[in-house]
Order: sequence, then structure tokens, then C-alpha cells
Amino acid sequence: MSTPAVLKKMDEIVDAFCKRNRFQTEPLTPGRARSFVRQHRQNTRRRNSVLKLKVATNIPDWDMKLKVIKACSQEIIADNEFGHGKAHWQILTEMGLAIGMTREDIENAKPIPTTEIAWAAWEGLMANKHWLEGVVANACAERANVPGYGTGMAREVGMAGAQRPQWKKLFNLTDDQVEFWEMHSAADLEHSDIAWKAVAAHAERLNMEDDVVHALDVNLRVWEMYFNGICDAGDQPGA
Repeated sequence: MSTPAVLKKMDEIVDAFCKRNRFQTEPLTPGRARSFVRQHRQNTRRRNSVLKLKVATNIPDWDMKLKVIKACSQEIIADNEFGHGKAHWQILTEMGLAIGMTREDIENAKPIPTTEIAWAAWEGLMANKHWLEGVVANACAERANVPGYGTGMAREVGMAGAQRPQWKKLFNLTDDQVEFWEMHSAADLEHSDIAWKAVAAHAERLNMEDDVVHALDVNLRVWEMYFNGICDAGDQPGA
């Protein structure tokens, strides 16, 4: 498979993911929004402080390694480029407070079963795979936030951009209060480009064209389970 064909297939897999995962394709509800804040705050911290750093350890290219570490630092320490000096999980916490959640509810949340299963799956898919497969695992869901995938508004502005007006309307929020989604539209383009450029540069040379395509598909199926689990938890009474 040629490099253009690999990248085309990867884009098709992301597009299919965007068209089928329930968090992206079904209407936002208050329960699902609260469930997202509880789970994604934890997930952001774990993926960027543990899982993605294991991938960075295995990357032989120094510049690419530093780009992955920089992306992780924006998520969990401070993002001076897109987040006004705040970590992404902190901005997500602020959005949770803006929709009426308590800090105790957000900070004391526990991972639901599908989140725990996703973490276990990603441990194998990110820490114990070839570095190029790990780089794809790092960025596959971030790619879904880039315009050009899915349907309707998401295809025009990306998943994050399409979430922004839904949260504003449902909770009567200001632009500043949905900064989490605004920030990710730009940040995730930069972060996901690391993987797509790595595949373009190395997959054919390493004879890993089929491997990176499979890695993308499997990782996005894990993400689908993760997001659908958020929807199920948010649909429970009292969520």
C-alpha cells in the first residue's frame, strides 16, 4: 500500500468513527455532559501523564519525541499556546462548574467500567507496541476533532467545534465558558498532525502500512466504547 493510500485509508477510518460514536452523533443531554466531565477529566490526566509518555519513551526521533511531550504538557501542566496557561483538564473542570456541577462531584469521580477497560486496552496498544503504532494511538481521537470528518457541522468545524454550540445552548453558557471545546479545535489539529506526518514519513520505509491502519482502527473502537460508556452513564437516573 502506497503512502497516499495509507493516509486515505486512515482518514476513512476516522470518518467512520465520527459517523458512529454516540457522543458525537446523538443529542447532548445534561446527564451526558456531566458524565463527560467526570470521565474525561480523569482520562485526560491518565493518557497524558502515563500512556502517551510511554509512547514518547519509545520514539527514536528526538524532535518527534519532544513534540509528543510538549502535547502532553499542554494537557496536564500548562498550555500557553491555546489554553491561556492552564492545563486542559483544568479548563474542563471549569466548564463542569459552569454547567452547575460541584467541584467535589468532579474531583471525586471514579472511572466507570468502560473507562477502566479503555485504559487497560490502551496500555497494550500504546506501551507495548512499535513506536509508530503508539504514535497513531496517541493522536487518533484528536484527529476526530479536525474538520473533514463525520457529517453536518462536525464535518465543517470538527467534533470539538460542533460540541461548542450544543453546550452553550443547553446550559446558557458564554464563549469563555466553553473554551475547552474552542481550544481543542486548534490544539488537536497540531497534536494529530504529529501522527499523520509520522506515518507519511516512516510507514512505507518500515513496511508497516497495514500495521498503522490496523492500530488506528482498533484504537478508535476503544474510543467508541469509551464515549458510548459516557453516554450510557449519563442516561442513568440521577446522572
